[in-house]
Amino acid sequence: MKQCHFIGLDTHGQFCDMAAVDQQGQLVARGRCATNISALVNVLEQVPEPRRLVIEEGPLADWLWRNLRTRVDGMTVCEPRRNRLIAADGDKDDPIDAEKLAQLFRGGYVKAVHHTESLTMAIFKQHVLLYQQRVSQRVAEGHRARSLLRRHGIMVREKDFAPADQRADLLRRLPEDSTLREDVELLWESYDLAVKHEDKLRRRMIQLAKKEALLQRFVELPGLGWIRAATLYVFLDTPWRFLSKAKLWKYLGIGLERHRSGNGPERLQVPRFCNRVLKSTILGAAKSAIAQGDNPFADQHQRWIEAGLSSKLARRNVARSLAATLWGLWKNGSAYRPEWVGVAAAANPATKVSG
Repeated sequence: MKQCHFIGLDTHGQFCDMAAVDQQGQLVARGRCATNISALVNVLEQVPEPRRLVIEEGPLADWLWRNLRTRVDGMTVCEPRRNRLIAADGDKDDPIDAEKLAQLFRGGYVKAVHHTESLTMAIFKQHVLLYQQRVSQRVAEGHRARSLLRRHGIMVREKDFAPADQRADLLRRLPEDSTLREDVELLWESYDLAVKHEDKLRRRMIQLAKKEALLQRFVELPGLGWIRAATLYVFLDTPWRFLSKAKLWKYLGIGLERHRSGNGPERLQVPRFCNRVLKSTILGAAKSAIAQGDNPFADQHQRWIEAGLSSKLARRNVARSLAATLWGLWKNGSAYRPEWVGVAAAANPATKVSG
């Protein structure tokens, strides 16, 4: 049997460093090339087959994944946070980083990051991310405008200056200073531009979402509109990457992690590190489903409240139930069936957790 070679690739905008080690950890190849696909393929092909490649998650990772994974016998995009403490030990430069990455990969110490194989899905995900960024920008610009007005005793919320016809009255309440008024108007211009971009991106996202048959089934669930359905779809990509509901919940930031030290008590808490967009999406969907009422998720929430759980924990449990339902219909290709919600979990008592 041929010996497998493990290749670490340290990527940068202008150049990439490559290091390859064999199964015994001996360095067998090292190289540097420009960051373009033809140059990278040429460097990789200098390493004998079978060869497995690892790179760290970053701005170039998705592009490299789609273009290099067919050139090697296996490719992994890994989580750089997991590698940081080990890789930072000792000397550091780009060739050394590439070799350390290869050694971590050989030892099985890297944590894989999922990447979609479809360019169409990758572009859809980038569009969703851009929309989420514009929402954050709009909120930030609104906070800046509110903060400046508050410094002069004008207490307002975003909705008080979002309509342009309400701004003249706010300006009249400011001190008679042209610089101050110009600053406020400049912040409102930035806010208006963010609102315009957000609206444009939202309309385009809904158009794309409505073309997906799967998302047409997603939006049948209470609490899920086109935006939330599209966000869950592009971030999760496929239901088959999760071996269980528990792993799905952890990825969404609503699962449980166990912590115990020595003879101390065991503690259950939600993950500290998670995708915040996904977490806010599934929790927001749960909150909407509860508010809508007259659906199985609202009924579950009421039962958990009556069982003594806090509103926060009951809402998180609803989010888990909603995620499990979505995951199930995604895997088996079925439509949403309200009578199936919570059937397996109905006999289990609610779990109180911290966090």
